[in-house]
Amino acid sequence: MHFTAFKDGDVLAKWLAGQVSKILRRAIAQKGRASFAVSGGSTPSRFLKALSREKLNWEKVSITLADERWVPPDSARSNQRLVTLELLQNEAASAQFIPLYRRDCAPDNLGPVRSELNQALPLDVIVLGMGADGHTASLFPNGNNLGRATNLSEKETVLPMEAENLDEPRVTLTLPVITAAGKIFLHIEGDKKRDVLEEATGTGDPSHLPIRYVLNQRSDTRVVWAP
Repeated sequence: MHFTAFKDGDVLAKWLAGQVSKILRRAIAQKGRASFAVSGGSTPSRFLKALSREKLNWEKVSITLADERWVPPDSARSNQRLVTLELLQNEAASAQFIPLYRRDCAPDNLGPVRSELNQALPLDVIVLGMGADGHTASLFPNGNNLGRATNLSEKETVLPMEAENLDEPRVTLTLPVITAAGKIFLHIEGDKKRDVLEEATGTGDPSHLPIRYVLNQRSDTRVVWAP
């Protein structure tokens, strides 16, 4: 794990946007296309806005999500809505978005979602977040599908996930998809999450702090943090 601290979230957002755009440009130059996944929640908002202003061939970029709540894209709780409003604007308006929610599917019937997503894999870069409970994507402690979703032999790229205290079912990229990304960033802010990260870097059952699954498999994960 490589840890970088920034003085505030604005500086972090601009730096991270620059790093991700550099990776996307390189992928486009090498293979003609690029793909990456972002996370939802409140933390990535400034990063997404900064990234939307980066100049590159966005029409050659596919964007998807690390996870999604099973709600329509016009819901305030939708990660797709966040990405649409914050990232798919400005320079990035021409990027292709691959949703994890589809009205014609259900969490236990994700065939069309997987078919579209699989065309963009492996990801060139993924920007993960982390909750105060140590979850990342929708890999939650005590999640009903956590064992399968974190099995490195799992063939499905997206799986449903339910856990206590969640308002709706979710779907998540599986650990093999996450750890196959060319570059992994973990974007966290605040002292509480830094404390959780420090605990996660110690030994212990990864199912209690699922971010450990990623850190254990990808020691080159770049953690970026701001107060």
